[in-house]
Amino acid sequence: MPHHSLTQANLSALPPEIKRPLYDRTCLKTPIVHIGVGGFHRSHEAAYSDALMNQTGSSDYGICGIGLREEDRKIADILKAQDGLYTLIEKAPDNRISNRVIGSIADFLLGPDNPSAVIQKIAHSDTQIVSLTITEGGYNQHPSTGEFDFSQPTIQHDLAHPESPTTVFGYLAAGLRARREAGRPSLTILSCDNIQHNGDVTKRMLCAYVERLDPELASWIETEVTFPNAMVDRITPVTTSEDIKWLKDSVGIADQWPVTCEPFCQWVIEDHFAHGRPPWEDVGAQFVADVSPYEKMKLQLLNAGHSFLGILGSLLGHQTIDDCIGDTELCAALRRFMDDEATPSLDPVPGIDLEAYKDTLFERFANPNIRDSLVRICLESSSKIPSFILPTLGHQLKTGGSIEGATLVLAAWCFYSRHHTDQKGNPLEVIDAMKDALEAAALNTSKDPLSFLRFEPLFGRLIDNQPLTRLYERFTSALEHDRDVRTLFRNST
Repeated sequence: MPHHSLTQANLSALPPEIKRPLYDRTCLKTPIVHIGVGGFHRSHEAAYSDALMNQTGSSDYGICGIGLREEDRKIADILKAQDGLYTLIEKAPDNRISNRVIGSIADFLLGPDNPSAVIQKIAHSDTQIVSLTITEGGYNQHPSTGEFDFSQPTIQHDLAHPESPTTVFGYLAAGLRARREAGRPSLTILSCDNIQHNGDVTKRMLCAYVERLDPELASWIETEVTFPNAMVDRITPVTTSEDIKWLKDSVGIADQWPVTCEPFCQWVIEDHFAHGRPPWEDVGAQFVADVSPYEKMKLQLLNAGHSFLGILGSLLGHQTIDDCIGDTELCAALRRFMDDEATPSLDPVPGIDLEAYKDTLFERFANPNIRDSLVRICLESSSKIPSFILPTLGHQLKTGGSIEGATLVLAAWCFYSRHHTDQKGNPLEVIDAMKDALEAAALNTSKDPLSFLRFEPLFGRLIDNQPLTRLYERFTSALEHDRDVRTLFRNST
């Protein structure tokens, strides 16, 4: 099939059924600065802004992407070559595929090349929102104490050299300082990461950092900058070479880095913005007074469900989330965890039928066209499990409720961290900033079945809870003596 490179000049040559920007991209304004332009941002916030501009014909809600790491150079180069355009491939469970060219990213700045340009963009009077997708681990929050971790070398560097930052906190501090010194209005910092109370966490971490750097600036941020909490949801697997080839051969678009995702999309945002915001509610976002029950629901059902399947499914040799859902016993174990452990720990969620919501999650997980890899799901589990699994476990321990599913995940995670293999000895790829520490904590399990659970930076004092430790010890001992994890969750009712 004839194909065209994805550029602004080639948009008119694309097949007519391909949705594309209907607004004038030559005059795109960029009131939104986004740090961390990965697949999720491009399937979510950037797609909302593109839809809004398509609906209104306005060019007022464009985005300037920011990359702070050398690893961001690839996306920077590709977006530059493609005039900021990329293809969003929506794959439905019934095999329908919808392709849409997104045009909301107007510019991209790479911090390692020009720190000053990034700082000045944050400080610019036209910038109203700095949004973030920096992953759960990017907030530099100590997993056990919840406090800002000043021990990191990059943080120490930024405190000593505030004019040449390397971290998101260093750049935000420098940009906000320049903004304040110029007498410009404050702005909104909007987290789009899977962290409960993500706006509150962002504010607390940033203010802790800036208090050490410049107490007067910290006071200004505390009173003038807003940090809305938000809940985001759209399953967005890593783009594969097969996706790129299919788009070129079957659709006629030569896109170097398209994004694949499911049709489902949700964004619930606390309506607390400093100086204006896009009317994203016109294209499906929901603005509420309190996001807490929605984000707790999503983190402790969807995200916890992913971690549950990711860890247990990996030990069973599964490769993707839809493979896990096809395993009827594992699927049933997940539903028991959701019903008996996660759901009792949730608050009432206005307008949400929790049983229907859980049913929808299983439908989404089973989507054979998404095939979300367990490697991606288990990526940085040391940041995910404390946010997704441990809150449910903590609630259940306090109330005397069921803890079997959550405890089995911890025992399986110990096996995963110790051996880096599934239960048949096949290697597992472990990608985690705490990989070495997790392995060290798990290595002594044969002599001390509780050694992994003693790792206080992640688990605090869970070791002091006897009902938990008795169950955990039974699970870890069984796994270390070649008991099939399937037998354990089959019997955990």
